[in-house]
Amino acid sequence: MELKTLLAKATPLRSGDQLAGIAAESAEERVAAQMLLADTPLTRFKNELLVNDEVTRLIVDTHNAEAFRPIAHLSVGEFREWLLQANGDAIASLSIMPEMAAAVSKIMRVQDLITVAAKIRVVTKFRDTLGLPGRLSTRLQPNDPTDDPRGVAASIVDGLMYASGDAVIGVNPASDDVRSVETLLHLLDKIRETLEIPTQTCVLAHVTTQMEAMRRGAPVDLVFQSIAGTEAANKAFGIDLKMLDEAWQAARDRHPGANVMYFETGQGSALSANAHHGIDQQTCEARAYAVAKRYSPLLVNTVVGFIGPEYLYDGKQITRAGLEDHFCGKLLGLPMGCDVCYTNHAEADQDDMDVLLTLLGAAGCNYIMGVPGADDIMLHYQSTSFHDALYARDLLKLRPAPEFEAWFERMSSAAIQKALEC
Repeated sequence: MELKTLLAKATPLRSGDQLAGIAAESAEERVAAQMLLADTPLTRFKNELLVNDEVTRLIVDTHNAEAFRPIAHLSVGEFREWLLQANGDAIASLSIMPEMAAAVSKIMRVQDLITVAAKIRVVTKFRDTLGLPGRLSTRLQPNDPTDDPRGVAASIVDGLMYASGDAVIGVNPASDDVRSVETLLHLLDKIRETLEIPTQTCVLAHVTTQMEAMRRGAPVDLVFQSIAGTEAANKAFGIDLKMLDEAWQAARDRHPGANVMYFETGQGSALSANAHHGIDQQTCEARAYAVAKRYSPLLVNTVVGFIGPEYLYDGKQITRAGLEDHFCGKLLGLPMGCDVCYTNHAEADQDDMDVLLTLLGAAGCNYIMGVPGADDIMLHYQSTSFHDALYARDLLKLRPAPEFEAWFERMSSAAIQKALEC
């Protein structure tokens, strides 16, 4: 059986793969495929490439044969056993291809995905340090449907009072117009400087808009872009590796020594662009992590349920996908977060998100989203709130990034309000 067919049929039930016509037709066929996949040598993934494009060339060119050697003799099933027994340092020292990570995740239970991911710490740094043990960070997401600076500022104040925003204060702009983006960048930077917050800011416009804003002198911290696991899907986003290289260099010139990139991904993006080449959506997602890793990012997160029920039908599929993405990203050495989310037409609700949030906290997720009321009024989807982050931190004995935590303990709610009034 062709490798990409085997990977697709071994994938736990996924509505996107059914839509693409590549999923197993029965549970029996799925289990049979998983058994075949478990017996597949890891070296087969080096010899049978799934698609010929620039993402695959990046994967091949960056694969370190010496760091792969300790597991080169293993099958996918034996690799699962190795991961469950190995410590975090041994896992972090490996070099594996994204398709190998996707393959082993397909034969793992939820407890396996959590157990292995929890061993792996990926630490990054800009103005504060993210990913340390015992820490859970948040992106403060103060979106406004009209990019009204007053609405954005009000949401930022709300989030800061709940200790949200240590990963980044990041706004999805309603408009990709460079002048509107510049206005938001200056607003975020003024708030950060006024309050002396040890965090980063970002306006999540298209990378070309952000580069133009940089050329015009706007205060850009992190450079953001949505990415996917095939060259064709990235072209649908209006990007390629050369463009990302240029943005990365421009950001590093502004902030030497810092991790300066922020990427978002999500299962189903390649299929929605008809750019999946017959590869299942979870394997495509893992391939996107090779693109992200090239740029040593500060933040990567899967926006797990955002694309809709056509790709992840219900809470069960969203939960499984979120844990798979987190596991694969960590296994590939990325600072993984997750937007624990769903669209209003999915067969999911906030109880499902509570389950996934709690499981990700146990798995050592670097960061989650902090959205006012968990309801994004600009993007029209449901995520996690400032209160949800407090719940996860309190339950699992987790804290914000150390520099941000020290700042928060110095500041009072009244001080935050007074400083912003000035």
